[in-house]
Amino acid sequence: MIDVNNIKKSYKNFELDLSLKIQAGETVGIVGKNGSGKSTFFKALLDLVTLDQGKISIFGQSNRDLRNEDFEKIGVVFPDMGFNELMTINDISAILDALYHSFDKHDFLKKVQAFDLPTKTAIKTFSTGMRAKLKVLIALSHPSKLLILDEPTAGLDVVARKDILNLIRDFQEREEATVLISSHVSSDIETLCDRLILLHDGKILLEEDTDVILDTYALLKMTEEQFESIEKDYLQYIKKEAYYYKCLTNQKVFYKENYPHLVIDDMTIDGLLATIIEGERL
Repeated sequence: MIDVNNIKKSYKNFELDLSLKIQAGETVGIVGKNGSGKSTFFKALLDLVTLDQGKISIFGQSNRDLRNEDFEKIGVVFPDMGFNELMTINDISAILDALYHSFDKHDFLKKVQAFDLPTKTAIKTFSTGMRAKLKVLIALSHPSKLLILDEPTAGLDVVARKDILNLIRDFQEREEATVLISSHVSSDIETLCDRLILLHDGKILLEEDTDVILDTYALLKMTEEQFESIEKDYLQYIKKEAYYYKCLTNQKVFYKENYPHLVIDDMTIDGLLATIIEGERL
């Protein structure tokens, strides 16, 4: 589905430097702190930035050669709405009808109605939750095979976030539906994604199946004396706190069996990110 081959994009204080593959039918979470390169990567996929080096292929061809019919297979959600704030949903519906041969106006407006979104009111008056729902509905308004979501649930309350996640899950049910999603909400990644890619300063620090992270990774907490005596072959990152050490391992069972006196916390996405980004690699 997606093949990213040694791409580089340099800015004044930042360089994106990536290689990765994403198979059809996968849902992959792209995580990292602000400025890690997530949005730049998404824009590179859509050929919205000019690369300094490397190639990207989507649907088996260069992303630079994608035709209109190829873009009909891609749904995109960016933080920016992408439409004039004075437009109404009816205005947007007319534009989508002109842009996409496969746009189903009746189905789109039916879903808009189901979410209680006004069709004749300027979108500048919409709340954060209303905007988020509309952006996802627009991305799903044509039969896409690839969904690219940049922080689709940012700033949403629990109810609005649940609605968005249900839309994404419905899309995942489609044959070979592929999703790329970035999110600061770790539970979104844990529940939606097959695989996680951690970006930091434009580079991949970790690429792993989500189930493997949650099942086999752990955070060990120990005193300095314990740290000096422990087997370190299976430790990946260490973070020195004021009075103790935190260590990341992908061999939770080994340490549980051999060091039962240690504090061993099950892994969370937030804990993983903090330890890798703020810690020191062993």
